[in-house]
Amino acid sequence: MVDLDVLVVGGGAIGGVTAALMTGQVRRVMVLDANREHVERMRDPGLELEVLGETRTVQVDAYSDPSELPVDPQLALVTLKAIYLTAETLNPLRDRVPTFVSLGNGLVQDRVGSLVGDEKLLIGTVEWGATNLGPGHLAQTTRAPFVIGEPDGSDSERLGQLRAALATVAEVQITDNIRGQVWSKLLLNSTWSGLGAVSGLLYRDVAEHPLGRRLAVEVWREGVAVGHAQDLELPDLIGIPAEDISSSDREASDRAIDAMMAQLGPTKASMLQDLERGARTEVNVINGGVVARGGSHSVPTPLNEGIVELVHSYEDGAAQPSPEAFALLAQRLQ
Repeated sequence: MVDLDVLVVGGGAIGGVTAALMTGQVRRVMVLDANREHVERMRDPGLELEVLGETRTVQVDAYSDPSELPVDPQLALVTLKAIYLTAETLNPLRDRVPTFVSLGNGLVQDRVGSLVGDEKLLIGTVEWGATNLGPGHLAQTTRAPFVIGEPDGSDSERLGQLRAALATVAEVQITDNIRGQVWSKLLLNSTWSGLGAVSGLLYRDVAEHPLGRRLAVEVWREGVAVGHAQDLELPDLIGIPAEDISSSDREASDRAIDAMMAQLGPTKASMLQDLERGARTEVNVINGGVVARGGSHSVPTPLNEGIVELVHSYEDGAAQPSPEAFALLAQRLQ
């Protein structure tokens, strides 16, 4: 039993699965989520949780209002999507929590730090995938580690506390290059989540589609080029060198993609899940994050720009995800 009180801010796919698997393994786990129906079902009869095909029910200590929290936690794991990272959401917690952990997709850590105070910020990435199947029903679809670190690369007592809490859920790796790690994770999300969102396909189906695979390599190359322009060192992702996918050696690139799909292939893009629910996506901080940083460093990012435009058209109801979108993106390679 880990002697900590932990709050998970956002009970969606990643946050809800994390809280459920942590329940009973740390002193107290609480979830804060704005969806009252989801909160009520997590409490009673309990969250229906599928973990790699095995189903269980876990009663989760969930709340929809921060004023209802029974204790002040030592750690707040922020898994909210970027569009919900507002002062209204996090300000009520700012004086109650000493350490906030940014675990969201895309370039969100600076936003979290600006809301709660940079001195309170730890940063992490989540390599495993999960799916939101509706109120009170979540599924973990792949198994992979958390990667965590201090923003300045140092070691700390609070980093050890975080590691102990997250280790009840999945493998945890500590890095002194968390900003490089965030960019490596952004390569994954901008490529596979971006292409999954525009096509309506799982990661593995994108990789198996001939044009989808070609586009994946090119989207990845754009992200690597922008990472280099920022002087970032790009660490391995789930044990795969980040730059292998963008290799000019076709066999090396194919091996890296196949190795990645062996671990993450069943993942449904979180942005695709949002589109299917009629919700706004995080495309502006995922593919849009690559575009913005590319623009700041004079690095062209036409495919990431194309993904942003397509996803916004889906959000507006002008079109729907389809593999036919690959041909539209491929025109940008000419």
